[in-house]
This record gives sequence, C-alpha cells and structure tokens, in this order.
Amino acid sequence: MFKFVHTADVHLDSPLKSLSLRDPEAGEVIANATRQSFSGIIDLCLEEGADALLIAGDLYDGDMNSVKTAGFFAAEMRRLNEGGVQVFIVKGNHDAESKVTRHLVLPENVHIFSARGETVDLQNYGIAIHGLSFKNISAPDSLLPMYPAPMAERINIGLLHTSLAGYAEHDSYSPCSVQNLIDFGYDYWALGHIHKRTVHHQSAPVIVMPGIPQGRSIKESGPKSVTIGFVHDNGQIDIEERPVQVAQFERIEVDVSGLSDMRDLVECLDIALGEAVPRIECGLLVARLNLVGSTPLAPRLERDLDLVLEEARQAAARAGKAFVELVELDVSNESQGRQSTLPIDELASLMKVDELQATKEHLRQILDPLTSKLPLEVRNALAPSGTIEGEMLNEWARRGMQKVIARLVIDDRESQ
Repeated sequence: MFKFVHTADVHLDSPLKSLSLRDPEAGEVIANATRQSFSGIIDLCLEEGADALLIAGDLYDGDMNSVKTAGFFAAEMRRLNEGGVQVFIVKGNHDAESKVTRHLVLPENVHIFSARGETVDLQNYGIAIHGLSFKNISAPDSLLPMYPAPMAERINIGLLHTSLAGYAEHDSYSPCSVQNLIDFGYDYWALGHIHKRTVHHQSAPVIVMPGIPQGRSIKESGPKSVTIGFVHDNGQIDIEERPVQVAQFERIEVDVSGLSDMRDLVECLDIALGEAVPRIECGLLVARLNLVGSTPLAPRLERDLDLVLEEARQAAARAGKAFVELVELDVSNESQGRQSTLPIDELASLMKVDELQATKEHLRQILDPLTSKLPLEVRNALAPSGTIEGEMLNEWARRGMQKVIARLVIDDRESQ
C-alpha cells in the first residue's frame, strides 16, 4: 500500500494581521500558528509512516523574503528525508512571487515540479505523480492541457493549483471543471488554492481540495485539516481527514435577550465560552462573539463595548484555551418599536433615515483622509478602491448613530 498526505495553501509564516492589530498579545501568542501547523503536518507524516507528502501550491505567502522562513522549511524537509518520506510540490500563485526560495537548497527527497509539466515514476509503488508549477503569479487559462498523459500500469496522481470553475472569494487561477479532471484519466487529483475543504469526487478518480490547514482570520473559521490517502494494492484509493490546526477561529452567537444586569451578561458569556471550548478540535479557540436579542442592556452595551470585550476576554480566560478577538452587537432595546414621543426616541427615528445623503457625504470627507493614513494592509481591507463607500459607509453611520443614542439614553437614566 502507498500512503500519502495531501495539503495545500499552507501560507507559511503568514501573519495574522487583523488579530495582531486588535490585540498585540494575542497576535504574538498565535503569530507562529501556520509554522506550528506545518510542523504538525510533518509529525503526522512520520507518525503515519507516509510514503509521500503532496503540497499543491501556495506553500509560502506572497512575496516571501524571509531567510528564516526558508530555513525553517528546509529543516522540516530534512526531518522527512530522515524518515524516508518523499515530498512533491507544485508552486501556486503565491509561491511564484517568492524570490528567496528560488535559491533554497533542499534535501534530495524534495521534488518541485517545473512550469513545463513533469512526471515522477515511483516504480516500486506502481505510482506516477504528475505536476506543473505556476511560472507567473497569474494563470488566467487552464493548465490542464500541459499535464502529461496518464502512465499505463500506474496509479496516476496529479497535483494542480486551480480555482476550478471559480469561487466568489477567490480569484480565477488555472480554471477547469471537475468533469475536465474526471475525463483526464488520473486516479487522484491533489488540488490546491481554495481554502475550504471539499471532496469533489469520491472515486475513479478521487478529487480533493484539502483546504487551508490553519485558518488565519475569522473568514477562515471552523476546523482545518489535511487529507491522508491510502492507495491499496488493487488500485482503490481511500481518504481520511485529519485536523492539524493549532488555533481555530469560530463565530459564536450569544443570546442576551431579557438580560437586565451586567452580572447576568458575564454569566451568559461564561456559559457560551465554556460550552464552545470542548467542541473545537485543536488547542486554542479564537472566538468572535455576536451578542443578539432584545435587552434593556442594549444602550449600555453600545456605549461600553470596550468593557464588554474585556469581560468577554476574562470569560475566555476562565474557560481556558480560548481568546475573544472581537465582540459584535446585534441587540435592541425592549421598548424599540413602541410608539414614543420621548425626544431621544424621536432623534433616533430621524437619524435612521437612509436618505441623509448630505450626512453620508460629510462622513466620507472625514473618513477618506483618515483612511489614507492607515497601514497598507488595513487600508486595502477597509477600502480597496481608496474611499469608504456603499454598504460599509452605511454600516459605519448606523453604528455611529447607535453609539450616540446609547450615550444619550444612559446619561438620561443616570441623571434621573
């Protein structure tokens, strides 16, 4: 039997920038998450007695120029070499940007496929492994026609970095359809590029997109893993999913309906996080809490969101192996929707009018100069076009309105 581990989109040493910006201490704790996860993949290969590790692109993260990252990778490859594990790699769009790795000296067990399309014949196993690396950072056309034909009397495995027919959150790279892959004649397609795990075809051929092995933000929430493949002597290929992440991002909804005291909120946070920690498949839960429901606490939650976040982080510390990166609010006051002639309620009604174009334009004039002073990665995340507009501007205006009303409500209560 031939056993292999299939991964992709490692994005080695990719910094968790959004978390680091929100909380430097937490960012430091899991700054090496991608590196630790990759070491876990190496450990898995050795523990399972794998014959090969397949990396289907984006091993590195963009224009990787860190000699330390390259040295770390080389050291891990030497561990596999000592364990008798061969490594097969195709370069993806991010790898094509890296300059340091072009001169990296790797042990003899590592084979990086060229941009011409190659086949490695593992005669002792009856396995042929095919691959083709990205030459440039873009590949708008299918690379499939450049792949070698299947070898006769071999189990054929292909490594391909592709966006397939396209995904909304991913740019198009080497597009092709699942049917194209089925028709090509290989027995297993080891894909990469899409960060969500998907088994596109279960047998003859098996087609697997393993997903990213370590999430890097709340957008990559949920358990992450690699795929182990077992090629039996009769040619049948079975697969298993194995978790390898060291930190798991999760959105957690916390119902605060009817709560009227902050002590009740703390208890609610303790319960929510205490229940969430045992459900994760790795060492650390990184949670984003969404407080929902109708509660008299709504104005205070809006006004004192920083305090709520600190209470949530204390609850996470009590739960153990957890950290709260952000608290979002989707709460309302229990009196909302009732007829009211109170000045604050009338003001809130006026501020909710969406047609206040002059107000939006004034906000844009304030925000655009501030946006230009932000770090590049933050600026691109907030305003790729260079200006705050559309739904983001509406959302920020809504949140600002809520905070103003919340402060007025609390001040009114405290003055009575």
